[in-house]
Amino acid sequence: MKKENTKKGRKPKENPLAYRYVFRLNATENAEFLKQFEASGLDTKAKFIRAIVFEKEIKVVKIDKSTHDYYMRLTSFYAQFRAIGVNYNQTVKALHTTFTEKKAQFLLLKLEKLTIELIMVSKEITHLTQKFKEKWLQK
Repeated sequence: MKKENTKKGRKPKENPLAYRYVFRLNATENAEFLKQFEASGLDTKAKFIRAIVFEKEIKVVKIDKSTHDYYMRLTSFYAQFRAIGVNYNQTVKALHTTFTEKKAQFLLLKLEKLTIELIMVSKEITHLTQKFKEKWLQK
C-alpha cells in the first residue's frame, strides 16, 4: 500500500518578493538615507526603498518638544479661559441679584473694561499662535 501524497512545509506565497537589487552608498549618503528612513516610520528599509521607488506617499511625523510644550500650555490656557467665562456669567448674575441697579451698572462697567483687556490678550495669543504655525510647523 502506498501512502497518500500530503504536502508539508510552508505554503507558497501568492506574489513572492524574489527579485533583488543592490546599490552602494558612501558615508554621507548613508547617513542621509538612515535619517530619512527613521523619519518615515516604516519598519523595514526594503519597504522604505519600495515606497520611494514607486512614489508612494511616505508620511513623516516629527515630534518637536517645543511644539508639544506650546500646545500643552495653550490647552491649559484655554481651560482657564473657559473657567473665566463661567465665572463671568456667575458674576453678572450675582450683580443683578445682589446690588441695586445703579451699583450693578457701575460694577458691570468695570467688568466690561476688564473683558475688553481679556479680548485684547486673546487676540494677541491668536496672533502669536498664527506666527508660530507659519514659522515652525510643517505644511
